[in-house]
Amino acid sequence: MKQPTGQRIGVFVDVQNMYYSARYMYDCRVNFKAILQDAVQNRQLIRAIAYVIKTEDFEKEKVFFEALGHIGFEVKAKDLQIFVGGAKKGDWDIGIAMDMIELAPKLDTVVLVSGDGDFVSLVMHLQKALGTRVEVMAFGKSASAKLAEAADSFIDLDANKRRYLFERKAAPKRKTGEIDAHAV
Repeated sequence: MKQPTGQRIGVFVDVQNMYYSARYMYDCRVNFKAILQDAVQNRQLIRAIAYVIKTEDFEKEKVFFEALGHIGFEVKAKDLQIFVGGAKKGDWDIGIAMDMIELAPKLDTVVLVSGDGDFVSLVMHLQKALGTRVEVMAFGKSASAKLAEAADSFIDLDANKRRYLFERKAAPKRKTGEIDAHAV
């Protein structure tokens, strides 16, 4: 769907949600570069933020985080919480919500890249209280139907899997510091 020219937009990506949706449904990786391009289209990008969780395997993830930065995302990272007994938790729901609310007055449209139904109240608040248009991009098979319904526009990434997914292959060995932004 072609968007009006000149809109100021912000793109907010729940990386964990997208990663696990692609991995468990398709055994693939997400093409975040294509998602950002299609979210922006012919509009003015004000901010693009990717929210990530650092796990015990941070050295491997570091290349991925750098690649996200290379393709145009500001990367916000937080550590995985590990509780007594081994339970693990890592999400950015509150952080994403706070950033979207704080930035909404500077934007015409916010693009939430997540299928997490926990964001339904946020979407409704942005629309009603702040007058912000909200678009959601997610894999429809794993996205909350209520989130898709609440959004002004829902872009189902399942409709063009070839564009938004990469096969999960063993990554080729790279020289230190070399980043393949197309593999993000």
